[in-house]
Amino acid sequence: MVTGAAAMARTGRRRVLLVVLVLLAVQLVSLARPAYACGCGAMVHDPKTTMAVNRETSAVRWDGRTEQIVMSLTVDGNAPDAAWIMPVPHRATVELGDPDLFDQLSALTEPAVEQRHYFWPRNGDWPFQDADGAGAPPPGARGPGVGVVGRERLGPFDVARLTATDPRALRDWLTSQGFHLPSSLATELRPYVTQRWEYVAIRLAPAERHRPLTGTLDPLHLSFASDRLVYPMRLSRLAKTPQSLGLYVLAPHRMEPRSAIGGTRPEVFYAGRIKPQGAVRDLGGSGGTFLTAIDQSFPQPQRITGDHELRPAAHDTPFQRVRYTDALLKVGGIPAWILTLFGALLLLAATVGAAAAIALRARRRVPTPPTG
Repeated sequence: MVTGAAAMARTGRRRVLLVVLVLLAVQLVSLARPAYACGCGAMVHDPKTTMAVNRETSAVRWDGRTEQIVMSLTVDGNAPDAAWIMPVPHRATVELGDPDLFDQLSALTEPAVEQRHYFWPRNGDWPFQDADGAGAPPPGARGPGVGVVGRERLGPFDVARLTATDPRALRDWLTSQGFHLPSSLATELRPYVTQRWEYVAIRLAPAERHRPLTGTLDPLHLSFASDRLVYPMRLSRLAKTPQSLGLYVLAPHRMEPRSAIGGTRPEVFYAGRIKPQGAVRDLGGSGGTFLTAIDQSFPQPQRITGDHELRPAAHDTPFQRVRYTDALLKVGGIPAWILTLFGALLLLAATVGAAAAIALRARRRVPTPPTG
């Protein structure tokens, strides 16, 4: 019995040790994963720090020959700096974008507001108001290796434009900048190398030294030649959490993705010709510009099959979301239900009065029976 108990105790200790080793291995793997994939490109940072892209907003302008991408990232974590890598099909120019662009695009794609009326009072309407009389709340609303073809400082960004025919060469460049290229990212970059794409590599740093890289970064504006509208998405396969993509597409016609590339069905939440002003006009918009706004989610990023390629839709059908607001139906400022009830009461009173009058006249016409 003692021997059996000792054996069970040893078995229990082995199981506990195995669980501890597994947990330790998981933790080490997480520390050794210094790349965070976002919708357009990949973020590389020190494996001893944390980095997350909480939100990514992109606007794409394409005129059939040149493509422009303006992207704003909102990041969080304790990394003092990071490198962001984006593949592009041709040599790109990089400059700072206008931070007002996305506010203006958001305003252009706001849902139309339409009012619907209801007849009977609801909570918040008289006589169902709260004791303080408050109503209901309003509805919410190209050589071998890596060639550095350009280097410039744009605000807090150190921008390098690179050519690469070997992911190992890109790894060497990152190493020289103090970053480590994970093997998984090198593997995902290989198709771009095969197609002889180039890279935009940007070292991100906070405006104040020795502070973590957090908050919304200044938008970056990339321009490159392209005879097709392509939005790089392949690197998002590396993401470990569900991803979402929001695109504002400015082109001569309504645009649509050729396929879902492994995500949910792309949803158009705005489509229509616009009259660009301000930052939207500066991006290259004109009176004939068609704006298509697209949302898409990727619950399982590892299923992403490649880059998004967008093409003109069969028809330039406009679309705009509608947000309905409900209001009590009133006539001359008086709730219609009160007028209806009051009218019904008057009609009932008139009907009763008429019936009583008819009955009274009928009694008066009854002849007096003869006597004797």
